[in-house]
Amino acid sequence: MEMHKPKSLRAIEEKMDSTDESSLRHKVLEGAKTFKTSWIELGQMLYSVWKDKMYREWGYTTFDAYTAKEIGIKKQTAVKLLRSYYFLEKEEPRCLTEEYVKEVGPANVPTYEAVDVLRLASQKKDIDKGDYARLRANVIEKGKDAREVKKDLTQLIREREELEPEEALKRKRAALIRRFVGILRAIKEEVRISKALPQQFVKDAEKLIHELEAHLG
Repeated sequence: MEMHKPKSLRAIEEKMDSTDESSLRHKVLEGAKTFKTSWIELGQMLYSVWKDKMYREWGYTTFDAYTAKEIGIKKQTAVKLLRSYYFLEKEEPRCLTEEYVKEVGPANVPTYEAVDVLRLASQKKDIDKGDYARLRANVIEKGKDAREVKKDLTQLIREREELEPEEALKRKRAALIRRFVGILRAIKEEVRISKALPQQFVKDAEKLIHELEAHLG
């Protein structure tokens, strides 16, 4: 007896039945069906769909609507797939080859969640080259679980802050100032456009923004 299939899977299969098997649209649907084991291929195809706005040809006004309604993938997941694939294409192109899969074994191919953690780690100033190299090895060579990689990353950042407390405090202060300045700019612009408050508030906000930015060096 055939097992009960999730509604989202049945919807994908119905779409597949009504599309040309040789078309990119059909291939994306097929990739979505098995993305648990072939997310890199799906990410590559979705990247093509997003970059060339092909979803418009298929009757969708936005990429988010296409991924949600046609292949049953939430916006957050679709974004991670795109970013993780692009990160590999740019930083780890070897991971996109068949030779890589044969070398590490299918079980050790990293998940898109783990690659996304590595992508975020590559942008952090708290992480030095040595720490990043270890994280990279755990993800790219060993296929470590995303939750474990997140724990490793959190631990590295904590250790770095303990070793360099003054530098860590300086970074936190700078981040807080930038966030505050961003809020002030938004409020200043709203006051300027709406004219609901005296325009002196705009001048005062500009002065405060200038003073705050002076602390950033």
